[in-house]
Amino acid sequence: MQSLNKRIYSGMLLAGVLGLAIVKAPVFLICAMLLLIVAIAMLEFYAIIRQTGIPVYKYLGIACGVTLIGISFCVYTFNGGANAAEYELAVLFVCIMLVCIRQFPQRLNAQPMTTIACTILGILYIPFLFNFFTKLGLSWDQTDFFHGAGVSGRLLSFYLIAVVKSADIGAFLVGSRFGKHKLFPRLSPSKTWEGFFGGLLLGLVVSLLLFLACNGHFGHKLMTITDALILGILLPLLGMVGDLVESLLKRAGGAKDTGAIIPGMGGLLDVLDSLLTAVPFFYFYVLWFLPTI
Repeated sequence: MQSLNKRIYSGMLLAGVLGLAIVKAPVFLICAMLLLIVAIAMLEFYAIIRQTGIPVYKYLGIACGVTLIGISFCVYTFNGGANAAEYELAVLFVCIMLVCIRQFPQRLNAQPMTTIACTILGILYIPFLFNFFTKLGLSWDQTDFFHGAGVSGRLLSFYLIAVVKSADIGAFLVGSRFGKHKLFPRLSPSKTWEGFFGGLLLGLVVSLLLFLACNGHFGHKLMTITDALILGILLPLLGMVGDLVESLLKRAGGAKDTGAIIPGMGGLLDVLDSLLTAVPFFYFYVLWFLPTI
């Protein structure tokens, strides 16, 4: 019960900070917040990897991840997002080269391939995937560094987070109360099929409610009831995949949580895991299937 209360209080605080940031914060402040989140999440990720006995270049990896996010923000705010993909690929290329070159003087490292692979995995798993929030928030409206993100980016970001995290909440509440049948006990002993379907149902309900509240108009992007149904099912599913991926990493590192920075929830990566796998899909869905009005 005490753990549940901590989760509720932490969730309310995070929701308040997030809502204030989405509605009021200028782009440069949002950028700074995302850079901090990515740096902490990468520290947590590399700490898990090191617990498995694999050495990694955590500071180089974090520097690469922060650079990737920062460059993308600058491209979207100062260049309107033109050639954003090319800039991102260029940064990734430089990051991979730097990690490989960093290994050259390491004569005593008996695991050079795994060190390089796991360092690069940290860059791809967290900042590369998380950077789709930059694209989602800044791709649809004209904005600048010292003003808030456009209405389309704000509404779409809020919709994504609300649907995915409500599915997390539904899975936790239903699973802890009614869960009996294990989902993937090898990966996460606490997750159940009852929680899985409870999270899926709540995510779908929230998707439909937000669609009705906005009348399908998310700024310059138009969503239909069919889109709301599809996204209300697929986004929670992808979020649950992200949760299981992180559970796999924690099991490999022998950790229950990635950290203790958020009372009742664990580390930042424990909160972000479901969003990391959902936001790239949602961005491409909006880009390819939602018409601009």
